[in-house]
Amino acid sequence: MFDTCRIPGTLTDTVQHWEDSDYIVVYHKGRYYRLRVYQAGRLLSPREIEFQIQRILDDTTPPSKGEAKLGALTAGERIAWSKARQKYFSSGVNKRSLDCIERAAFFVTLDDDERGMMADNSPEGLDRYAKSLLHGNCYDRWFDKSFSVVYYKNGKSGINAEHSWADAPVVAHLWEYVLTTDSFQLGYNEEGHCKGEVDSSLPRPQKLNWEIPSECEEQISRSLEVAQALADDVDFHVFSLRDFGKGKIKKCRVSPDAFVQMALQLAYFRDRGTFCLTYEASMTRLFREGRTETVRSCSNESSAFVRALQGGEPADVCRRLFRAASEKHQQLYRMAMTGAGIDRHLFCLYLVSKYLGVESPFLKEVLSEPWRLSTSQTPVQQVELFDLVNHPEYISCGGGFGPVSIVLPAVKTENISETHSVCM
Repeated sequence: MFDTCRIPGTLTDTVQHWEDSDYIVVYHKGRYYRLRVYQAGRLLSPREIEFQIQRILDDTTPPSKGEAKLGALTAGERIAWSKARQKYFSSGVNKRSLDCIERAAFFVTLDDDERGMMADNSPEGLDRYAKSLLHGNCYDRWFDKSFSVVYYKNGKSGINAEHSWADAPVVAHLWEYVLTTDSFQLGYNEEGHCKGEVDSSLPRPQKLNWEIPSECEEQISRSLEVAQALADDVDFHVFSLRDFGKGKIKKCRVSPDAFVQMALQLAYFRDRGTFCLTYEASMTRLFREGRTETVRSCSNESSAFVRALQGGEPADVCRRLFRAASEKHQQLYRMAMTGAGIDRHLFCLYLVSKYLGVESPFLKEVLSEPWRLSTSQTPVQQVELFDLVNHPEYISCGGGFGPVSIVLPAVKTENISETHSVCM
C-alpha cells in the first residue's frame, strides 16, 4: 500500500515496492515538495505536519519550466510515458526528483478548489466532487502512485488509488480508518488547528527541481490532451438516496446487494428494452493473494422477475420471482467468493490457449461478448470503528471506479490505467 508505484513499460507495466519511506510528496500550484514526516526517528505530530503544510502553502516560488503539468505523463498513454521516462528522466536532477516521487510513502495534492456538498445543497456539487477525485485536472495527481490523498481548500478530502496493486475494499478500509482516527481520536483544538507541539527546528519541505526540455514539454502536452479527452468523455452523476438504506432492506429479509442488483437489471431493461451481460466484482480475499471474481448478475431468474414486473403480473408472483432472483444472486456471489466462479477460470484457459497456440471457438465466442453494465461497488463500514447511529455525519460518501473501457475516435485507450476514488 505504501512506498509503492506503478512503473510504465513498453511491453508491460510493473509495480515497484520499496522499503519504508520517511517522507511524502506534496503537490501544490504546479510544484512538487518532499515533506519528511519523521524527525529524529519519531513520527511528526499532526500539528507539526500542519505547520509544514502551511510552509508549502505560503511558498511563492513559481514552478520550474515544464513542472506544473508534469503529472499528465502518468495520465496519458503508457508506452509514450515509458519512452519519455527513459529519455528524459533516467539521469541527473530529473531522475533524482522522479525517484523521490515514486519512492514516497504516498502522494498528496493540495487542491485550491472547493468541493463537497455546497451551501445550496445542489446534487451537482457531489458530481463535481467525485469527478475531481477521479481525475482532477489530469495533471495535478500522480496517477502511478499506489494512492494519492487530495485535500481541498474548504477542508474536504478524498483519495485516488491506482488499481493494479489492490482492489477498492483495501483502499476503503484504509480511508475509513483515517476518517475515524482523525475525527474521534486526534481531533482539533478550539481554533481549528491540529493538536500537539511544534519543533521549531524542523527543516523546511524541499522543493523538487526539474530540467524539462522542450521536447518533453511537447510530450506532456500530448499526454494531457489524451487524458483530457478521456476525462471529458466521462459523465458522472452521484445520486443520493435518503428514503431508505440497507437496514430497511435487511428487515425485508433480502440481501442489500441482491436488492440493488435487481434494481439495476430492472432499470437497464426499462431504458434499453433488453438485457445485457452484467459485471459485478466479488472479492476472493479468502485466498492468499486473492483479488476478484466476477458475479454475472444478469441471470435467468433476474430476467424472469423483470419481465414479470414489466408485464404487469400480480404482486405475489413478482414477489416470488424477486425472492428467487435474489437468492440466485446470493448463491452466485457465494460461489464467486469461495473460488467457484467461472470468469477467472475462463481467463486462465484463454492464457493457456494463447501460450499453446490453440484456437478455441468456445473461448473466442464467450470472451468476445462485451460487459455493457459494470456494477462494481466500494463497500463502506467494513469495520465498526464508531457508532453509526449516533454519528451518521461521519460516514464516508463511499467511492467508485472510472470506466474500465472507453472508446474515443482517434484515441488509443488500451494502455491507460484505471483508478478509483473515495470521498470524505
